[in-house]
Amino acid sequence: MKPNALLLILLFFFSTAILQLGLGQKEGQEPKPAVEKRPKVKSKVVKVVEKKIKSSSVKAKAKSTPQLPAAQTFLTQVLDKGKFQRVDKTLSVTAGHALELRCKGHPVQWGVPPYLEEDHEGRLRMVQHARYGTLTLVNTTGADTGEYTCFPMYCEDTECRKEYDKAVKVFIFFPDPQELFVPSSDYYEVIQLRTNRPTVLPCQVTSPQAKVSLHREFPPVEVKVDGVEISFDVTRGFTIHRPMQHHAGSLYCIASLGNLRQSSTKYMLIYTHYPAAPPMPVIQASADPVSLKQNLQVTCTAVGDQDVQVDFTWEYPGQKIGRPLYTQDSVQTLQVGGRSRQRSQSVLLVDEVREVDQGTYTCTAQNLEGSRSVSTNVKVLSAHSANANKPKKP
Repeated sequence: MKPNALLLILLFFFSTAILQLGLGQKEGQEPKPAVEKRPKVKSKVVKVVEKKIKSSSVKAKAKSTPQLPAAQTFLTQVLDKGKFQRVDKTLSVTAGHALELRCKGHPVQWGVPPYLEEDHEGRLRMVQHARYGTLTLVNTTGADTGEYTCFPMYCEDTECRKEYDKAVKVFIFFPDPQELFVPSSDYYEVIQLRTNRPTVLPCQVTSPQAKVSLHREFPPVEVKVDGVEISFDVTRGFTIHRPMQHHAGSLYCIASLGNLRQSSTKYMLIYTHYPAAPPMPVIQASADPVSLKQNLQVTCTAVGDQDVQVDFTWEYPGQKIGRPLYTQDSVQTLQVGGRSRQRSQSVLLVDEVREVDQGTYTCTAQNLEGSRSVSTNVKVLSAHSANANKPKKP
């Protein structure tokens, strides 16, 4: 074999051995441990955006979650030995015993029967504590019977106002074995029977157990209480829901409890036909413009219910110089749509018009329910204008 061929064969085997040795080493190597990846640090901008997203989602949840109602104001009665009892719409406390009420809130204000507002002789005391207010009444009598109210106060800076919609009321009876009716200094009490609203006869009793009836003095007869035309409530008295003329007169109440029977104050009911609304006057001048030395009439008319008095008052330019007021008033019944109505009218008379009579004439019509005003302007022609408007003779 030639020397060059032998050399080539040796080189081939040598390179093959080296290649196999390298592969063997790679296969025998242990795998390198995996490099632990560090968490990516988020930029400040990303953090701020995520924070806003989270806060908005929290707000959305808060909106969707129904809010709890505000703490409700309520009254409790303080009993002996530090016991408390929540009061209902009515409460009975024996006359002579002390009354103590607590009302949650800071601050609160109390409302009491008018009798106690005027003169309580030091028996009434109201104190405001950190979270509640107290009302204490000692040496109680049947005259203290009535409505007691706690008003929560809403305060801004130094100004406070009553929150009437959150007020809590309780009607308290002080039963008196000697007095079935709340005492009154008046023998007669005059009450208007107004046709536009219910009329109440208090007939206030000191005990809710008392039986009360309504009576007419002349002729002496018991008045029927049917719950529709007339009804009775132990905290209010008798209510005449639709006052009529036949309800007028002298009425009184009789209360009975056990062997005790007493009469109340007498109520003199005076019937008054009240209109449903103030009058609607209409005004009209007899001439506009009006010439000097002519007579002027300004008429004001109001049509309304019968037997309802309408009073008229006037404002006119001549008042400035003391021009006296001359009016003619009248009342007339007429039929409107098959119904009897009353037309009230006032006519303002201005004799021999002068320049000072030019201006605004205002009429105000008033009834028991209120008043309304209407106006008209009147122009007075000067002597030059009056001559210019006269037709020329041929």
